[in-house]
Amino acid sequence: MKQKECPSCAMMIDESAKVCPVCNYEFTKPNRLYQIIAIVLIVIFVLFYIL
Repeated sequence: MKQKECPSCAMMIDESAKVCPVCNYEFTKPNRLYQIIAIVLIVIFVLFYIL
């Protein structure tokens, strides 16, 4: 069973937990839109740097 550390209370909890049972911290997945925007900005930066 894999575990992860809660960033709020530092308790080790099950990796699949969505909420910390100790402090009720909610684990959220990174927003996919932010990942896409970051990739697009990196590509634009690289293209302008090359040209």
